[in-house]
Amino acid sequence: MNLTKSLTRVSLITGALLLVPLLAMQFTAEVNWSPFDFVVMGALLFSVGMALELVASQRGPVVYRLAAAGAILTTLLLVWSNLAVGFIGSGPNAANLLCGAVPLLALGGAFMVRFQAHGMAYAMVAAALLQLLVPVLALLVSHLEVKPQEWGISVVFAAFWLGSAWLFQRADTSNGALKQRLA
Repeated sequence: MNLTKSLTRVSLITGALLLVPLLAMQFTAEVNWSPFDFVVMGALLFSVGMALELVASQRGPVVYRLAAAGAILTTLLLVWSNLAVGFIGSGPNAANLLCGAVPLLALGGAFMVRFQAHGMAYAMVAAALLQLLVPVLALLVSHLEVKPQEWGISVVFAAFWLGSAWLFQRADTSNGALKQRLA
């Protein structure tokens, strides 16, 4: 990975994406971003872009890179939607803060298993399970009203995490080597 090219490419793409809300603010009052919003979104987009560059530059099975990219993009969508409108209810609450723990769990799990495909699959399953627990905990602990669409959104994000887990499982070469040794 050529760091200068990657930094330039990700910076340009981040800048171009941030132009969309900036231009929209000129034509409609529906889009109203503060400078802080631009900084946070710029940092989020830039970090995701660099993570995707890193994943794309790695050697190894394409399916592993697809699984990693899926987990990264799921994190982006989860954090972005949570910051924009809130996952459960609106604004900061315990359930929305818990949503931030889901990608942290996935990342912590990834470090624990040293980014090995087999362990990554388990880390993504753990993230999916926590994702499904978010509305349950919001209901039980925070006593928030959880609407049907919020349950549905949780299921969709859990499916994204499980899709990434499935791809990591497909990328696990140790499984195939074990089967060959037993045969």
